[in-house]
Amino acid sequence: MTAVSTRPPLTIRMRAEDNVAIVANDGGLPEGTSLPEGVPGAGLVLRDKVPQGHKVALRDIAEGEVVLRYGVPIGYAVKPIPAGSWVHERLLQMPAARALEGLPIATVKPPVAEPLEGFTFEGYRNKDGSVGTRNILAITTTVQCVAGVVAQAVARIKAELLPRYRNVDDVIGLEHSYGCGVAIDAPDAVIPIRTLKNISLNPNFGGEVMVVSLGCEKLQPARLLPPGSFPITDERDPASGPETICLQDDVHVGFMSMLDDIVQSARPHLERLNARKRETVPASELVVGVQCGGSDAFSGVTANPAVGFCADLLVRAGATIMFSENTEVRDAVEQLTSRAATPEVADAIIRELGWYDRYLDRGRVDRSANTTPGNKAGGLSNIAEKAMGSIIKSGSSAISHVLAPGDKLRLDQRGLVYAATPASDFICGTLQLAAGMNLHIFTTGRGTPYGLAECPVVKVATRTDLARRWHDLMDVNAGRIADGEATIEETGWEMFHLLLDVASGRKKTWAEHWKLHNSLVLFNPAPVT
Repeated sequence: MTAVSTRPPLTIRMRAEDNVAIVANDGGLPEGTSLPEGVPGAGLVLRDKVPQGHKVALRDIAEGEVVLRYGVPIGYAVKPIPAGSWVHERLLQMPAARALEGLPIATVKPPVAEPLEGFTFEGYRNKDGSVGTRNILAITTTVQCVAGVVAQAVARIKAELLPRYRNVDDVIGLEHSYGCGVAIDAPDAVIPIRTLKNISLNPNFGGEVMVVSLGCEKLQPARLLPPGSFPITDERDPASGPETICLQDDVHVGFMSMLDDIVQSARPHLERLNARKRETVPASELVVGVQCGGSDAFSGVTANPAVGFCADLLVRAGATIMFSENTEVRDAVEQLTSRAATPEVADAIIRELGWYDRYLDRGRVDRSANTTPGNKAGGLSNIAEKAMGSIIKSGSSAISHVLAPGDKLRLDQRGLVYAATPASDFICGTLQLAAGMNLHIFTTGRGTPYGLAECPVVKVATRTDLARRWHDLMDVNAGRIADGEATIEETGWEMFHLLLDVASGRKKTWAEHWKLHNSLVLFNPAPVT
């Protein structure tokens, strides 16, 4: 049972023109509460009990009238809503999505901010010019069939070999559900294939490519990682392709021979990774993915604005920031196209969101399928409201580049990048890894133990109650903003410095501490056979 707050009633309104505000108090506010002076709605008496994070009408709202939050329509009243009433999803008709025609194109020119110079972290330089924040041996799998064998081989490598290689942070298997039983030649099959290829080349893996194949799968190693398509760190001819252990090869007699082969093949990769040392590199080498999951109404009030401020700091430092989640930016599309650095970038945003609209339409759903029961319990009535809080974490910089699902960033693509991905936490994180992410920020209001084995994940709580209850899972408490104990700017700077410490290995995230991680989930819009 949630305790009712003993603090004075507190409501938060995002814009002066909003006709609703959210209740900030832990446990919400009971019916009959009088809103005090100094808060939005002062003098109103609540007609209903309003849960924390949920909206209260600041004035009478007529049937059919627009309901405004963030200064934008989040719905239309389906019946009259008296002032002081709880405004929830059942009282709102969601607005239609903005058409992808007639949008403002590269019309907003953010002021040029002073560069942030002198900020560094201790990272691992790779031969291709990228920089890792961790030093991990990743074993790529071509098909789900080999996952069990690779999992046991990884366990042996960790137990028998890893203690000898103190500079290697971890050994992981890149397990996924793709590789066979799929229409491998369908046009959209390129997305999961390039995703897995580009994850294999993530900066945190040091260029060491090791593959385990079954042998009969549709996704053959040469198709996944064609010879000559990536740098080889050992003395082999690049035309030979990646080192591959094929379980169906005649040399394998029994299960133990498969395990022994994988374990022995890992030795030279571990040797080369172990020879690497951290070195001081500029903060511009960070590639930070930002994402939210288990969102609530505070996401757009505390955590995401603070992440947005941090994103602006990182851009000023020359780093790369990726934001994503197609359905969670779709209702803010005009904000994206107007902030595009060039018309070509705006066109790419429209292209990717249009493709995703058609993808959803093929499944006979639309963007409204995004919101979860937890989102609604946390005060988010629909995807239109959720999108306004989600987009804030991109900050205010111009959008410099756009990536299609599974694409990899070039080293010259810096600044604020829109990586077009589904909003699913697991798929979005997987695609951001493919894009080259070496550090991750994840905000949550409802709470999630989400983590990635491939990359450190900094978890940000939107509410102090969540940060208190999940004290050993949340790395930053952005709820202090709503409590009046910290500002958005102070919390953004806190994140900025924490990212540098985590990137340097000076601090571990809670997800790293507990070794919490989710499986890779490849986005496969192509048919399954």
